[in-house]
Amino acid sequence: MKPILMDFPEEFFTDRLTIRKPMPGDGKAVYQAIQASLNELKPWMPWAHREQTEEDVEANMREAHAKFLSREDLRLHIFHKETGEFIASSGLHRINWDIPKFEIGYWIDTRFSGKGYITEATEAITRFAFTILKAKRVEIRCDSKNIKSRAIPEKLGFTLEGILKNEGIAADTKELRDTCIFAKIQE
Repeated sequence: MKPILMDFPEEFFTDRLTIRKPMPGDGKAVYQAIQASLNELKPWMPWAHREQTEEDVEANMREAHAKFLSREDLRLHIFHKETGEFIASSGLHRINWDIPKFEIGYWIDTRFSGKGYITEATEAITRFAFTILKAKRVEIRCDSKNIKSRAIPEKLGFTLEGILKNEGIAADTKELRDTCIFAKIQE
């Protein structure tokens, strides 16, 4: 089946979170989260170094919405279930539908960090990938020095399959960095 013909939920929930596809109009909340979190994002996210306006972020939300519909990339936005506040961005990226295989990425609005939201969301997204999308492999890749990011797959029982030496360049210093590859597989 062609991925664009696949029907699956565009929204799901955890005890505290609503996780859904990006929508036109999300740009303002995401822009505010980026601005509040730039100091924490810059060491790890190359895109955090680009000057972005609220309009730029809204355009990106609409592009992400279109890619979700075409099944090219499944960005997911994370909201507080009770208040509706935007908390984080995650998703299933670098998709190979033939396997199927996905990579989970994430970043959080600093104002919400340290409360377990990313762990909760990543667990739900992993479950969604395996049960709904019939994934055979889910990966999380992160900079070996990003201790907070590494803690998520470790807590969730992902296996550290390897560390790629000098595989990336630090977003903030341009020095060579190592990349950890964590994975869960469906036998």
